[in-house]
Amino acid sequence: MNCEIINHSKTAGLADEIIASIRQVYDPEIPVNVYDLGLIYKVRLDEDDRAFVTMTLTTPNCPVADSLPSQVESVVMLTEGVTDAHVELTFDPPFTIDMMSDEAKLELGFL
Repeated sequence: MNCEIINHSKTAGLADEIIASIRQVYDPEIPVNVYDLGLIYKVRLDEDDRAFVTMTLTTPNCPVADSLPSQVESVVMLTEGVTDAHVELTFDPPFTIDMMSDEAKLELGFL
């Protein structure tokens, strides 16, 4: 799992709080949160505490393609200290199980 964190925020710990919020969102078909699943590619905070998240889905045909990015955006926006939130969906690079955390791989029986 290689989520890139770009933090220009003056608020200490805000990036960690955002990640904790994102970990509350689960793929409905897989019992692992989207962060540990490896679906979050980048979290960027600007100096005004606006959050920009780049994420993917397990497949482009994912049945939750309309709702999962919105859920991520909502929990990030509700994170104390965040002034605005935007989620961008990408499929480059495509998702693979190598992007999962070791905990997620263990939970799903890949380790």
